[in-house]
Amino acid sequence: MPIAIIPSRYGSSRLQGKPLVSIAGRPMIQRVYEQAQKSVAVTDVWVATDDLRIVAAVEAFGGNAVMTSDTCRSGTDRVAETANILKLGPDDIIINIQGDQPVFDPRSLDDLISPFDKDPDVAMSTLAFKIQNPREITDPKDVKVIFDATGNALYFSRAQIPFPRDAGTETDYYKHLGFYAYKKSFLDRFVTLPTGRCEAVEKLEQLRALEHGYSIKVAVTRFDSPEIDLPEDIVRVEHLLTGISNA
Repeated sequence: MPIAIIPSRYGSSRLQGKPLVSIAGRPMIQRVYEQAQKSVAVTDVWVATDDLRIVAAVEAFGGNAVMTSDTCRSGTDRVAETANILKLGPDDIIINIQGDQPVFDPRSLDDLISPFDKDPDVAMSTLAFKIQNPREITDPKDVKVIFDATGNALYFSRAQIPFPRDAGTETDYYKHLGFYAYKKSFLDRFVTLPTGRCEAVEKLEQLRALEHGYSIKVAVTRFDSPEIDLPEDIVRVEHLLTGISNA
């Protein structure tokens, strides 16, 4: 059974101390952790951080936390370091859960790991959601993904992809949700790769794998997962939580 790791850092250019901001009375990292615990797809949940304030918050609600280096290039590097601290094996599947999506549906993790059940050669997977809100098609905050007929990612971008050349052309657009699953053996290899050119331009770490010739399976899920980047996003997510609790 896979293990879930939530990389979490205190610093954020747009929302300082983001993991600890209150979402309807609980720290955001607690909301994310508790959603992960609800999944039948994982055996255990850990928070990976370089900040003692986050460790203290996680331990206060009874969660598991690991202190990692403050020099990690990305969340994936932090997850890889944690997997080594926990002494996971090369064939273990590790789920990387975004720490800023406190209302994600735990059932989406079943979709995330489904490619590993279908193909033993899969080394990395991620999630996509068919865009319903037209704003997200062009908003650079929402990352888009395109994939081939077998579900392998072709590219991830903050731009509108695909871009219709002719006016009136209709197509579907898919938003990348930022959840990943990897075999430990591939994760160890991934973090040794140099930063890719497109990764540096788009600021999207998953492009590192594609630029170095590795495949990423894209699992389309029916569950959206709004993220919190700005203070106004907190209000929007709290409204969603109110709707869920009243359902």
